Amino acid sequence: MRGHTVHLLNNRSAASCLSSARPVYIPPDRAINDGLHPVCFLSLVLKNVEDDHLNDSLGNPGLISPDKEDLSRLLTVPFSGRIRGGMRPGKKIIVMDNSYLTCGRDSEKEEPPQDVALKLTARFGDRQFLRSARVSGKWTEEEASTAYFPFIPDQPFRIEIHCEHQRFRIFVDGHQLFDFYHKVKSLPSIDTVRIQGDLQITKLG
Repeated sequence: MRGHTVHLLNNRSAASCLSSARPVYIPPDRAINDGLHPVCFLSLVLKNVEDDHLNDSLGNPGLISPDKEDLSRLLTVPFSGRIRGGMRPGKKIIVMDNSYLTCGRDSEKEEPPQDVALKLTARFGDRQFLRSARVSGKWTEEEASTAYFPFIPDQPFRIEIHCEHQRFRIFVDGHQLFDFYHKVKSLPSIDTVRIQGDLQITKLG
């Protein structure tokens, strides 16, 4: 099935939330692709890590778009990186994609953490943009209501995930599509982002 998915995850059984204003630079962490399992989703993961080494590898914590010479190294998918200082009100996540690519079969080898603050799934065949969360190892029921399906095959997109105290606000290409009220609640523990999928990322902030 063609599509992409965004995950916001928390590794603690406490919670998570996000907010709306300053983009944050996300430095690279580690590659998570074995090259054998093509996937047809975008997975953006925010979770907790015990070590607090949040310095960005380019020495510039305010960077949003890396220099051209660093672009391929920083935004290679699958991608894993740290968010300096964790999430808090006033921050947002931006993902920009150059194009949708032909996808293989979805195959997630790694079990997600107990808590997933937000999972976004775009299903092109059904023209649905779904969202759910995972709390204490159990997925919540998917929410599907939206005014329209915002994605066009082979066209670039820009997803913004804003966090307010009570909810996430999701924007695609500058248009607010829906809110997702928090099922998990704690901001500071959210300090790692992961992206998986068969796509090209041109900006991550």
